[in-house]
Amino acid sequence: MDLGQPLVRISVRNLVEFILRSGDIDNRAGGAEKEAMQQGGRIHRKIQKSMGSDYHAEVVLKYEIPCKEFILSLEGRADGIIETPTGVVIDEIKGVFKELEKITEPVPVHQAQAMCYAYIWASQKKLDEIGVQMTYCNLDTEDIKRFQSVYTYQELERWFLELIGKYEKWARYQIRWRKTRNTSIKDVEFPFSYRDGQKDLVTSVYRTILRKKKLFIQAPTGVGKTMATVFPAVKAVGEELGEKIFYLTAKTITRTVAWQAFETLREQALRMKVIVLTAKEKICLCEETNCNPEACPYAKGHYDRVNDAVYELMTMTDAISREMIEMQARKWMVCPFELSLDVSLWVDAVICDYNYVFDPNAHLRRFFGEGTKGEYLFLIDEAHNLVERGREMYSAQIYKEDFLKVKRLVRYEDGKLTGRLEECNKQLLALKRECDGCQVHNSVSHVYLKLLSLMTEMERYLEECRNEEIRKEVLDLYFQVRMFVYVYERLDENYLIYSELEEDGRFKLRLFCVNPANCLQEYLDRGNSTIYFSATLLPIHYYKKLLSTSGDDYAIYAESPFDTGKRKLFLGTDVSTKYTRRGEEMYRRYAQYLIRIAQIKVGNYIAFFPSYRFMEEVYDAFADMQDEGQEIDAVMQSQYMSEEAREIFLENFEEVREHSLMGFCVMGGIFSEGIDLAEDKLIGAVIVGTGLPQVCRERELLKNYFDGQGLRGFDYAYLYPGMNKVLQSAGRVIRTDEDRGVILLLDERFRDTRYQETFPREWKEYSLCTVETIEAAAEDFWKQWESFPQSH
Repeated sequence: MDLGQPLVRISVRNLVEFILRSGDIDNRAGGAEKEAMQQGGRIHRKIQKSMGSDYHAEVVLKYEIPCKEFILSLEGRADGIIETPTGVVIDEIKGVFKELEKITEPVPVHQAQAMCYAYIWASQKKLDEIGVQMTYCNLDTEDIKRFQSVYTYQELERWFLELIGKYEKWARYQIRWRKTRNTSIKDVEFPFSYRDGQKDLVTSVYRTILRKKKLFIQAPTGVGKTMATVFPAVKAVGEELGEKIFYLTAKTITRTVAWQAFETLREQALRMKVIVLTAKEKICLCEETNCNPEACPYAKGHYDRVNDAVYELMTMTDAISREMIEMQARKWMVCPFELSLDVSLWVDAVICDYNYVFDPNAHLRRFFGEGTKGEYLFLIDEAHNLVERGREMYSAQIYKEDFLKVKRLVRYEDGKLTGRLEECNKQLLALKRECDGCQVHNSVSHVYLKLLSLMTEMERYLEECRNEEIRKEVLDLYFQVRMFVYVYERLDENYLIYSELEEDGRFKLRLFCVNPANCLQEYLDRGNSTIYFSATLLPIHYYKKLLSTSGDDYAIYAESPFDTGKRKLFLGTDVSTKYTRRGEEMYRRYAQYLIRIAQIKVGNYIAFFPSYRFMEEVYDAFADMQDEGQEIDAVMQSQYMSEEAREIFLENFEEVREHSLMGFCVMGGIFSEGIDLAEDKLIGAVIVGTGLPQVCRERELLKNYFDGQGLRGFDYAYLYPGMNKVLQSAGRVIRTDEDRGVILLLDERFRDTRYQETFPREWKEYSLCTVETIEAAAEDFWKQWESFPQSH
């Protein structure tokens, strides 16, 4: 065997599932198998312990097959090997929710997995024949059903070599591609001349990857964060410091920027396969997303064709866009979403939303399922968004009313399911009676145990139910219960359990993830290195505490490359958004600020408000106060804007106009992040208020939790999330070297030290103003830039 040959590793399970899959996509089968996998560990151990001294549990098996150009290393773990004087049997255990009488033969891929282990063992131990036992165990009743078969070594060898033969072309493709890719990466250079601080950023990212650490980057707009993270990550892949880049974003627009970064490097002949993942609902080729062979022609026979569709696409192009996926899906009549997930296995970089990595309901099981690990490099863009997204992904809730509704639907159809739903409803009713608005609980284990029993009945019902409308309601509740059970089993000191009677009368029991760092870490540990970056990661200790569990993470503050003299920061001292100060007089004063700043210099401005209500009040005052001949054009963001409506809103800032334009937007909304209005498309941002989240029960629970940890609870629950919105909104103004602009922070609280602690370094110089002095102060600033072109 040539030890110099490259090694391709694959697990037995992945091999058989990939090569032997066939048939339709069918979501009507419920989530039983995935769920069974998660709960199967306990039952495996119980069965293994009961089997006596001839039974060897969890036997690690490895087998190397010399192929042309490479060695294929097959790895796996047999649940049990039974050695008796009469012979050897490989035991494969599968936990299921299905009733055992409905299992009449082993599932083909389960049997194939066991047959692979049997061949490896027989080959290594020189056996002429070997037994295979499939053990199915119902996770609720713990009843067991077994299927046994015996194979000669020759039978297994013939079957096994045919299986390997089918995989060989994929492995060979992988080896050849890696060589092509790595050779091309050697010649790639940073595509621009380095801006101030950018080279340090690139070096820091590379070093972090080299040392397998985490890095937090606070980098203002203009530093070129995307290329400064993508370029060193690409170089690291070329040097085998990582096998795959995951570029994670919270918004579609940042996915486009990441895609463009790879396209730019491709101009230097980089060969790297990159895919952008699109949500199932958006990429579905049918009018309604209904993934079963009766409703969708692409689901019917999908698995019979998908491997050929993947192979052709991989050998056809490097840049795998949404359009390419849709075209290939139509050609091969396969599901575009599932096709994109399969392609992601073979590419070098995946650009996708956070949830494909971190969300237990949506993550890519191919990479982040239980027991999987890889040499992944995580580049996390707009990382400030991950705190709230993480909290939501790892929290769960159930509503009493949902159990009652489903109970009424199935009452005359299914006595057992009705009984289980009634038990859960009674427990939630007892909690509701104790609840005075909101109540924190130490434990709800009695609810959890009843939910486990309910899940089994729901699984059974979903398999049997033929009434689509009822089935959909049961399935919706099933997913909520499943998530609640999943989260409950992970509860630790980073969680709060509380019940709440909501304003609309609905009663909720919630498992609230206060600090998502532990949960995120579980997924990050499956890769090599993580780079968090954002224009607003301040204060850094807040993000480190909520996004990482390591004490030795690196952090870097990239200086802004822009001349701070081109931007003027004002703090208005005579206004406040505090509830006690709100009223017509205050709204009029805010409107005066907007009118005065927009009259001094003709151009485009955006005012960001703490809420729609506040925005509308100021807008009304603004419209009333304008004098004849001093007209300022205005556009206002509305709630629930479609993508088309957003585009029309932004087009207002492209127009050439005689008067100034004032955009009215909400802080933390769609226009306060990710929009790029460079040069004279935006010359001023007015930030109305400190962006603090509204006081509500959950925020108060957060505050109390962090107070209890000896931290500043108010800051963690309100101030830091609020100021992040302020910084994001203010960041819309200066986007390039050519930009000049003003930023007005309008709330007396901005003078408070605690708020100023979160200011970026480039905000250290500011001027105080009032509605009376703003005109003269802003005029002085603009006079310096007389040559700066007017918008008209």
